[in-house]
Amino acid sequence: MPDAPLPMIPVSDLRIGHFVLLDLGWMDHPFPRSSFRIGTQRQIDTIRALGLTRVRIDPARSDPQADMPPPPPAGATPSGGAASATPTEPETPAQRRARALAQQRRALHECERRYHEGTERYQQVIGMVERDPTGASAHTRALVASMLADIEGQGESAIRLLRDAQGDRDAQHAMNVTVLSVLLGRALGLAGDALQALGMAAFLHDIGKVRLPDVVRYKDDAFTAAQWRAYQEHVAHGVALGRAMGLAPDDLDIIAQHHEAADGSGFPSGCRGDAMVRGAHVLALVNRYDSLCNPLNPARAHTPHEALSLLFATQRTRFEAATLNGFIRMVGVYPPGSIVQLSDGRYAVVQACNAARPLKPRVLVHDPRTPRSEALLLDLQAEPELSIQRSLRAEQLPRAALDYLEPRPRHCYFFERATPWDEGSATGPERVA
Repeated sequence: MPDAPLPMIPVSDLRIGHFVLLDLGWMDHPFPRSSFRIGTQRQIDTIRALGLTRVRIDPARSDPQADMPPPPPAGATPSGGAASATPTEPETPAQRRARALAQQRRALHECERRYHEGTERYQQVIGMVERDPTGASAHTRALVASMLADIEGQGESAIRLLRDAQGDRDAQHAMNVTVLSVLLGRALGLAGDALQALGMAAFLHDIGKVRLPDVVRYKDDAFTAAQWRAYQEHVAHGVALGRAMGLAPDDLDIIAQHHEAADGSGFPSGCRGDAMVRGAHVLALVNRYDSLCNPLNPARAHTPHEALSLLFATQRTRFEAATLNGFIRMVGVYPPGSIVQLSDGRYAVVQACNAARPLKPRVLVHDPRTPRSEALLLDLQAEPELSIQRSLRAEQLPRAALDYLEPRPRHCYFFERATPWDEGSATGPERVA
């Protein structure tokens, strides 16, 4: 005789000790496996947040102390008054893959949508900052508050590389710097008003450039002494505009110091690290990192791995040690956008990283058997036998891998919910065939 179907119970009846089986694809929930024994109230809360109304449980694998509902009477039917539920048919490997791919696409689309909304908001702010500074401030405050609410509400965040690198460079720089700054600030313990001030300053740090002539708007090593002095004035212009916008003193301090350096080599004041406010340390570092990855001249761009290595190897005295170390912990040795070769010889591009597992990011792997549009990201945390062996530049890739991976000339970042590997089993998600 076939085995009796496992009972389904309302999610409101879940208890610690229940062994649950989630009828979802592995990318539609944040647990390492779709079946596991509940060990914490947090896991119950997460299941309830998935929007499920009922969930399957396995009484045989549940702890005896779990408050198990009685199984339905044999032969009971809805017309007989007994509760009954039609068991869900197990998903095939192809169905699981299709579900995972759809979820992956939805998550990336949402990141890109939010990012582009931010770049459009930046362009609006630039257009109105002189004629309506109060309105520009309100637009900025709403954007930053929404971003921080999302970050706080989703628990652990992962940094996500976006596909579309087209658009206004200034707006993209503002968004990249804001996203990375608030994530780093949070990782370093900033919260509340301090994190809001950092987000506001990060989004507006270059606002003073609207008052510069085009010829000195972007830093150039060929500047004359007079042009260099004129370029540096964007900081004072930014503070003046921020004051007209009604920004808080903390916001203005961070904007005023976003080009200062811990060793005193920055500008405009040349103050040393102990005179810099906390948020300025974060913003100065992130601003420099994004400028290395996304310079005005794409031919001079560094890969994210190269940029991080350069900051640590030759420029570390410019940055507070705790801030630089925290940034490396957050983005990993191979930040999103890095082109890498895996230990099995395959080529890949890092797509997302989680600060809790910086050496095990999610990567897009060159696989000629699978169309790029249907490729699932490989989570190296679920592949203990695989590791990243080395970083590469695009020109070092074989032509087939280059065409498949399509590394971008610009690197744009947003955030998404990280997979909580500390929940459930630690052996990794069920494989998607």
